[in-house]
Amino acid sequence: MRGFLLGIDGGGTSCRAAVADAGGRILGRGKSGAANIMTAPDTALIHIDKAARAAFAHAGLSEDLVHTSSAYLGLAGNNVEDTVAYIAGRLPFAHATIESDGFIALQGALGDGDGAVAILGTGTIYIARCGDTVRYVGGWGYHIGDLGSGARLGQMALVESLLAHDGIIAHTSMTSALLAEFDNLPPKMVAFSQRAKPGDFGRFAPRVFEHAGQGDETALRILRQAAAWVDAALDRVSEITGGGRLCLLGGLAHLYPPYLAARHRDRLVPAADDALTGAVALAKSTYGAALEAAE
Repeated sequence: MRGFLLGIDGGGTSCRAAVADAGGRILGRGKSGAANIMTAPDTALIHIDKAARAAFAHAGLSEDLVHTSSAYLGLAGNNVEDTVAYIAGRLPFAHATIESDGFIALQGALGDGDGAVAILGTGTIYIARCGDTVRYVGGWGYHIGDLGSGARLGQMALVESLLAHDGIIAHTSMTSALLAEFDNLPPKMVAFSQRAKPGDFGRFAPRVFEHAGQGDETALRILRQAAAWVDAALDRVSEITGGGRLCLLGGLAHLYPPYLAARHRDRLVPAADDALTGAVALAKSTYGAALEAAE
């Protein structure tokens, strides 16, 4: 029976799949819901299966071929061993390799060879590759990590707004605007914070960049502090890779460069491709030769 490769990019918002032949040529793509295996493993399994089946259908192939395919999965939340074991034993594929969604993003952005990516979105994580060694820096989540992330930027913007309300610091256009969003009622802002998830805080992050661009001192102070954390993490990955290529990914990637140190700006390169393409390339390198030999 002819075998197929699957690349899976499973994140906290959606799951994307691409089916390819043994040579890595993409034949079809599919998409479904969130696939963070740490926060909702059973839901992630459902969406992984749906995305894979949708990719086969898009390619004009039987969805039942999912069960004979060889898959390379980059999944959010894969840094908990028990969860990975739980997922691995329940996947619908004949063969499967589970890695982080960050690793497939690294492959997609830089292809083969040394370099590093910084994923700057609602959360933050940094991945460095030197030869056969891949190292992760950060990625510990909002509660005890993710410094410089969109969630942290949004949270700090609200903190500074309440400091301004209390007269501890001076009001600026940003603090006034954010308080106005809560009808100038601090208890309403506090109530929001009690139920907010990282993504809820993260929606305020673009506002910080917007006001900083207008010279808002509070926004600039937040960004200088956040960029210092990002610079420090980039220094660490630079030690691992010995400098070299650096690619910024994620929703804040296009906003951060002006605030980063010149030593990092000078080695930035654009992403060659996306994470799903990276997953397919890794599926090909892992399973492609065996599939071609079997045909």
